[in-house]
Order: sequence, then structure tokens, then C-alpha cells
Amino acid sequence: MSSSRDRIFATLRAGLKETVNDPARPKTVADRISGHPRNLVPQRAQIPHDEQVALFVAKVEALTVTVDRVDSAADVPAKIADYLAQHNLPTTLKVSPDPLLEALPWSDRPLLQVEYGRGRSEDLVSVTPAFAGIAETGTLMLHSSATTPTTLHFVPDHHLVVMRESQITGALEDAFARLREKLGSVDNWPRTVNFVTGPSRTADIEGVPVLGAHGPRRLHIVLVKDGAAQS
Repeated sequence: MSSSRDRIFATLRAGLKETVNDPARPKTVADRISGHPRNLVPQRAQIPHDEQVALFVAKVEALTVTVDRVDSAADVPAKIADYLAQHNLPTTLKVSPDPLLEALPWSDRPLLQVEYGRGRSEDLVSVTPAFAGIAETGTLMLHSSATTPTTLHFVPDHHLVVMRESQITGALEDAFARLREKLGSVDNWPRTVNFVTGPSRTADIEGVPVLGAHGPRRLHIVLVKDGAAQS
């Protein structure tokens, strides 16, 4: 007797008029992965890059995300220290072991206690990079890797993101195009690609908004000016 799983898949195949082990299916899937045709891209995000940066900042701030803009990466530790002081937080940070973050002059702020590694339940503040910022919706694109553990995106109450202006794209399709360019073959793709639009919130219970139900209750971005957009 077939299992419930087999019955479910059989029903789906019947609805799609597909057969088991159809020899055409692997080629169809391979062609779709290699070709990755673009969907319709909204015109509002197809603007000069400086306008994309302004749109991204406006979108994230409308989502209760706070933003600091700095002229140099050297200014980042000071802005993070200011954020901690503003919210009366301890000076301990769990930081992604990412080259951009490891190169920051943390020693300029000796009171900051920087620890690199994965997020744990006891971590209150994380600092991570982002792969891209999507101007159209004010969304961060994050992916897992040895230097960007996903736990830092979701476990601590305060998620601080350091990113360059050149990482901001117009639309979701543009961000995916950059990821394909960076990683190449699908075999090199990360286990997870996450999209974060504002801090975690839900209104599932009696329609009352609650922050931090499924992730950080606060999201803060330190945006570093670095010139023109990426190719």
C-alpha cells in the first residue's frame, strides 16, 4: 500500500498531467536553472543609483528600521557604540566572521567586546553584513555561509547590519543576478537565502502587533558610502 506521501505526489502529477520518471523533466529543470528568465521588473526601481540609495533608505525607515549613514568604514564602530548607548545595551557584540567586519577598527572603541561566531540564545546584539539591499521594497538579502551564519540574522534581539551603498540594487531580480554572478554554478549556492523586510513582527494573535516574535525586535543599518554601484 502506498504511503500518504506517494498518494499526495500522485495526485499532484495527475493534476499537472506529469508521469513518474518523465525523461524530459530533468532537462526542463536544468534549462530553467541555467536560463533563469527575469520576471517583470517594476519601473519605479529602475532609476540612477543615488536615487536607489535614497529610495532604499526611505523604504526601510518606513518599516521602523533605523539607519546611520557614514562616509567611511572606519566610522562604523563609533556608530555601533552610539546605538548601544542609545538603547542602554551592554557592549558585547556577536559579529559575523566576515572580512568586511573583521577589518573594521574595533580597537578605536576599546569598550566594545567583539566576539566572532554563530548566534546563540544568550546573544543580545549581532552585527552582520548583507549581500544586497533592494530599493524597491527596502528589503535586505542575506545568505548563509561559513562567514555569515544565519543564526546571527534571527536569534539576537538587535540585528545590526553593515553594508556599502554599492550593494543596493533596484529590484529583487537585480539582487539575484548579482548573487548568480558572485557564486556561479548552482552547486556553489548557499543552503539558505533570506529576505528581511524590517524587524520581526506578527499580528497573528487577536490582531495585536508584536515585535520580535520570530526574530530580532530591532533592525539597524549602518550604510557606508563607497561611490558607484557594483556592476
